[in-house]
Amino acid sequence: MNPISTALAASIERWLTPGKSLIVGLCGTQASGKSTASAQLAEHFIAQGLKVGVLSLDDLYLGRTVRAGIAEQVHPLFATRGPPGTHDTAIGIVTLDAVKRGVPVMLPRFDKRADEPLSSRDWPLLEGPCDLLLLEGWCVGATPVPADLLAQPVNELERVDDPDGIWRRYWNAHLGGETAELFARIDRLACLRPPSFEVVHTWRCEQEHAYQAQDGAQRAAAAMTDEQVARFIAHYERLTRWIMEEMPSRADVTIQLDEARTPISISVRE
Repeated sequence: MNPISTALAASIERWLTPGKSLIVGLCGTQASGKSTASAQLAEHFIAQGLKVGVLSLDDLYLGRTVRAGIAEQVHPLFATRGPPGTHDTAIGIVTLDAVKRGVPVMLPRFDKRADEPLSSRDWPLLEGPCDLLLLEGWCVGATPVPADLLAQPVNELERVDDPDGIWRRYWNAHLGGETAELFARIDRLACLRPPSFEVVHTWRCEQEHAYQAQDGAQRAAAAMTDEQVARFIAHYERLTRWIMEEMPSRADVTIQLDEARTPISISVRE
């Protein structure tokens, strides 16, 4: 396992209780290493004989058709997946509740290329009772941004596309409502904290370049340019900055990363 996974494994081992399902939320920015860590942790604990599942918040995204309806009714920016309000929180809650009950459950999956959820026929089955479910995502466990901090735009996207704050107030309200109900199912929360928001652009561009190299011409044709990445992550900036400021004070474990995604400090809240 890499250093992030190793650090998280030590905490999870303390949290596990025989005969009881544990849901661990792992919050981290785009390209911070949360998906890799979740996969390594699952492999690690499965090797110990535990039943383990991984669910990404990305796998709960509403498809482009549904989001188009929200974009028409609420605000055009909701056509882009990302912020609270673009996830199917209902199916997420049903899934986590099934894990809590110890029954078998199909784990939702989302096809990012098609920008639509996969058919439930293609979802993997998590046998019950489950010992550990890892719920990873960019805003897992986040709390709403204080209303007074929403007034001024945080970037060009908000200044130009959301001058009246309709979009950001809507997703922030959703974060305190339906999304909060989903996150309330989490037993323990881990946070991967970047050194700055600006490094997220670098990480996400590196990730995009790596995807292009791996998948060849088909992926390259659909890949985002660095400028498109900048606009894309602008949708995430306000809440990401709030998470970086607020979450470490209450997360069960916070791993501070440097620009190379190497842990430089680990804070554990007992």
